[in-house]
Amino acid sequence: MISKSSIIDNLKTLFYALIIAIIIRSLLLQPFYIPSSSMEPNLLVGDRLFVTKYSYGYSKHSFPFSPNIFSGRILSSQPKIGDVVVFKTPADNRTDYIKRLIGLPGDEIQFIDGDLYINKNQIFKTLIKSSDKVFCGNEKIKVNFFNEKLPNGKIYKAVYRKDYSFQNSDKFLVPENHYFFLGDNRDCSKDSRFLSAVGYVHKDNLVGKAQFLFFSSDYRVGSVFKFWDWKNIIRFNRFFKKIN
Repeated sequence: MISKSSIIDNLKTLFYALIIAIIIRSLLLQPFYIPSSSMEPNLLVGDRLFVTKYSYGYSKHSFPFSPNIFSGRILSSQPKIGDVVVFKTPADNRTDYIKRLIGLPGDEIQFIDGDLYINKNQIFKTLIKSSDKVFCGNEKIKVNFFNEKLPNGKIYKAVYRKDYSFQNSDKFLVPENHYFFLGDNRDCSKDSRFLSAVGYVHKDNLVGKAQFLFFSSDYRVGSVFKFWDWKNIIRFNRFFKKIN
């Protein structure tokens, strides 16, 4: 027979374990799952990654359910352009998005003839290959692969449709205390270019910096529960891969 004291001890253990898990998730690391192709080729659907919560300080969005326990950010530090960041969308302050930071407060962003400009300076990009395809939703689109180099020297891969479906834009002037984000899959990303959907992201909406993958599987191939197909389903080469 289980004694009353044993039940109480077990409940205490579960309670302490829950508190520790909440502290780790809120202050240190939080896992996230990639559900869309907007960050291909760098992040794939089915990637699971860790985000460091301390990288930019803490706001209410650092905690589960975004409780109104304080306003603003504490221990705040400014992200760098090129960082891959998880943030809450301004539209509802609940949905998590992951994109690459392209514009800091005061920056001017514009697309001209398919090229990205920051503060009237064209961002240098080098063609890597032009025959590959990437996913856009459930479809594959023909793209050109580029290495892009930002003004601070950050280099990463970005892809553009061969027909450059998003070629020209108005000038985006990033407001004070806000940031401008783009998906690396430039013609298949809902990001700061679309002001009614995402737009400029306030610094308080930053959740954390994406650091490394810890697991990846392709649900389009099959279920991870079919262990005999793991060699096709699980992307072992992406385990513990640092996010650039």
